[in-house]
Amino acid sequence: MKTQNTAIDGLLKSSREQILAEWLTEAQKHSQSGKSASNVGSANTLLTAFHEGILADGDPLRFDDAPWQALRYALADLSSSRAAQGASAGDTSVFVMAFKKPLFSGLQQRLASDPSTLVDLIWWISTLIDHMALFTINTYQRTREDIIGRQQQELLELSTPVIKLWDGVLAVPMIGTLDSSRTQLVMEALLQRIVDTGSELAIIDITGVPTVDTLVAQHLLKTVTAIRLMGAECIISGIRPQIAQTIVHLGIDLQGITTKATLADALSIALKSTGYTITRTKV
Repeated sequence: MKTQNTAIDGLLKSSREQILAEWLTEAQKHSQSGKSASNVGSANTLLTAFHEGILADGDPLRFDDAPWQALRYALADLSSSRAAQGASAGDTSVFVMAFKKPLFSGLQQRLASDPSTLVDLIWWISTLIDHMALFTINTYQRTREDIIGRQQQELLELSTPVIKLWDGVLAVPMIGTLDSSRTQLVMEALLQRIVDTGSELAIIDITGVPTVDTLVAQHLLKTVTAIRLMGAECIISGIRPQIAQTIVHLGIDLQGITTKATLADALSIALKSTGYTITRTKV
């Protein structure tokens, strides 16, 4: 092994428990959350992987090489779990950086009479732990982006449910802004439900859509076209006075598409078109 690896290996073998305890104390001191109990397992895992990299003659300037593979896996697991728990990237990075102090203290005690070697080792360790912290932050950010993306997809699915109102009649209540990705999601879900239920008519309710512009209208027309290609018909409900005026001013052509002011009106038309008659029973 290189001189630096040999020196750090000796320190870890002789003072592992002390280094671990000092690391946790230092991490808790600078933690934004003030919690360190859950860090014991993470610190143990990281310390073991760190030692494996040292024994494999790892170079801190080549952190992407094989000797540090186990350490990278441990850091990625730490970042992912903390991101899922809502911990901040700063707190996660501080935890890793806190590893410096116990290592520096241990080397200072062992090499007090050899300042030149001590400085070289401190720089070597500092470079390695800086790479560890940077890797942790990058992994944390990717994990958070994945979580946010997954949550956005789940919210889209929840905000565009396909509801069976009656035999042969489906409805999709639209709430919020209608964009290309959401239109695609609505179209796929609605077409699949038409196939699954054999429905003949679908109601798209835009009562909860704040504004209708040319782009929104195009999305609606695409959805209606796709529904008709499946052999079903479509009614658009929720056409408020403001939306009706906007559609006229924009010159949007909705001819051939049945539109209604309310979902109740659309359901009434849908039931009549499917052969049902609604009557009120007098008490």
